Amino acid sequence: MAGRTRSNPLALAVLCLLTERPMHPYEISSTLRERHKEASIKLNYGSLYSVVDSLQRRGLIAPQETVREGRRPERTVYTITESGITEMTDWLSDLLARPAQEFTRFEAALSLMPILSPGEVLRLLEIRLRSLRAQETAYEATFGGAPGAFPRLFLIELEFKARLLRAEIEFVDALADELRSGTFEGIKLWRRMHELRLAGTSPERIEQLLTEEFREEMSWLTELTDRG
Repeated sequence: MAGRTRSNPLALAVLCLLTERPMHPYEISSTLRERHKEASIKLNYGSLYSVVDSLQRRGLIAPQETVREGRRPERTVYTITESGITEMTDWLSDLLARPAQEFTRFEAALSLMPILSPGEVLRLLEIRLRSLRAQETAYEATFGGAPGAFPRLFLIELEFKARLLRAEIEFVDALADELRSGTFEGIKLWRRMHELRLAGTSPERIEQLLTEEFREEMSWLTELTDRG
């Protein structure tokens, strides 16, 4: 039952909650929000219904009963099936045990940043750094506001995110410092490339001039491209 089902962590969250007890979708959504899981798992009510429908069609969950509370619409309560328990266990185990390539937007942006000038990249990184530090302050408030006896077990994903955030802050801060001081390796080539572009130099001529002026850097880049 892998494939599409395993592409959405919200589906795994639904399976995990239904191992605790049968629930209807609204209760699932409320429970996830009460436990602050929306900080780690993208959650909206519309997508939740799609996920529940998909899990049911795959035989991983099944309707148990339909209930009505007061004047509210009828709600279908779902329970997890034996196949669902097996899928949930295999899926969660795989995520915990096996590292996977995560194609983050920031990583993509870093790989493409030479298209912008060093000065513009520095400006944007400084904006990002302010946002990251604000997020770090918010995480510190979350941890500081937890009751003294609150089990670490229920905040472990936030601890992980906080550590990643700290690592990103240190990386971005160091990168910004290198751009600001001009010590970033290859920055002279980078600046020259943008000077030529601003002057309206053709791409062919830019490549020729950069190869002549930065022979060592360009030969290394060509070798790396050939290997790829």
